Amino acid sequence: MFSLWLPVAGYMAGIFWLSSQSVLPGVSMLPDWLNYDWLHHGTAYAGLAMVVVRALAGGRLRAVATASLVGAWAIATVYGFTDEFHQWFVPGRTADPRDLLADGVGAALGLGLVWAWSIIRRSS
Repeated sequence: MFSLWLPVAGYMAGIFWLSSQSVLPGVSMLPDWLNYDWLHHGTAYAGLAMVVVRALAGGRLRAVATASLVGAWAIATVYGFTDEFHQWFVPGRTADPRDLLADGVGAALGLGLVWAWSIIRRSS
């Protein structure tokens, strides 16, 4: 069980660390077509939702249950809310409801990929 939740804790710690930065490291070096805040949020929370659903499913992604998908989305989205609240106190950062929306949508898209992959794996 520890090995399932350790990546979740590490991923959340990484998001917290990045959210604590007034300026995100390396963002200015990205090409313009990748330098969108919503894209960063969506990608980060897609990954978070994926590691959370892995933990909730007991590491068995071949047959992911709907309850695991819903639970992973809820955990990722609630963490996104806490992240936005945290950013309220970081100089140079703001709490933005659009970022929370991007977090939730990104989590849903990541879970959609996991769900599709589990269907493919079941049929093979």
